[in-house]
Amino acid sequence: MTKYGYNTIAVIVLICSFLIVMSIFVNNQSLKIALVSLAVLLLVFTLNFFRDPERITPGDESLIISPADGKIIVIKPVEEKSYLKEKGTQVSVFMSPLNVHVNRIPVSGKVEYIEYVKGDYIAAFEDKASERNERSQIGILSKYGKVFFTQIAGFVARRIVYDLQTGQEVKTGERFGMIKFGSRVDVIVPEGWEPAVKIGDKVSAGETVLFKRIGN
Repeated sequence: MTKYGYNTIAVIVLICSFLIVMSIFVNNQSLKIALVSLAVLLLVFTLNFFRDPERITPGDESLIISPADGKIIVIKPVEEKSYLKEKGTQVSVFMSPLNVHVNRIPVSGKVEYIEYVKGDYIAAFEDKASERNERSQIGILSKYGKVFFTQIAGFVARRIVYDLQTGQEVKTGERFGMIKFGSRVDVIVPEGWEPAVKIGDKVSAGETVLFKRIGN
């Protein structure tokens, strides 16, 4: 289980315990079964959501690795104005509630930029979610230049967690946070990188290559 879920898991355990205790004092057999079933389903869903499997991260620093599990829903040219301040390419990963939600660093380097932006909670698969939704924005200066990525809250997800600070040195594949209960992550890179995925691909945080370096 990820450390980012300890508080939530504790609350869910208390709720499930309460439901089971209630079932003991209920005479209606159907209601008793319903309460126990709800407690079991809630606990199983929560433990599954906060799972944190080990991953094998490629050691090649000329690769940018997916920071999230999920499905590729966007690959497009953009102009990033917060950190890159230039044109680049965006790849977006949509996470369903069934995916692993622990986020990982996409590229080794120094954290130069962090900003938390309050906003809306429209569906994360909507293209406008990148600019309108509540999100964390993170910029890393890597060996090959700047890389920008965002954790974006969705319609269900209302809690973004990250434990990074500006000036911090990070390595590809390290855990840095999560978005609770479904959402999306965008990764934007400047010229010099090419996408290594296509729309519809399933990706794994810390393992799947999103971008490859062009040339040296």
